[in-house]
Amino acid sequence: MPVDDAIIFEAAIVEWRGPAPFLFAAIPDTHVGAIRYAAMTESYGWGVVPVVATVGKSEFATSLFPRDGSYLLPIKVAIQKAEGVGLGDRIMVRMRVGRPDRH
Repeated sequence: MPVDDAIIFEAAIVEWRGPAPFLFAAIPDTHVGAIRYAAMTESYGWGVVPVVATVGKSEFATSLFPRDGSYLLPIKVAIQKAEGVGLGDRIMVRMRVGRPDRH
């Protein structure tokens, strides 16, 4: 998957007691295969996958966390505040696998 290919999905913000920020969007199963494929060249290791995501008008770099055969997208506190979203809200996400310096 080239780094400029966008993955677009809608998901509810969920809580998971893992690493901060504790609020995440679960990646739909339909995109997991494409992410795993892209992760072969983009992953830092340890199963985390670097991504650049957009929620609303806010773009941010983060890493997907592997969880139960899928991935969780951390929704940073700054994004929660900027976009007025929180636990239980549904969000639209546009995301690409790769580091921010690789457009």
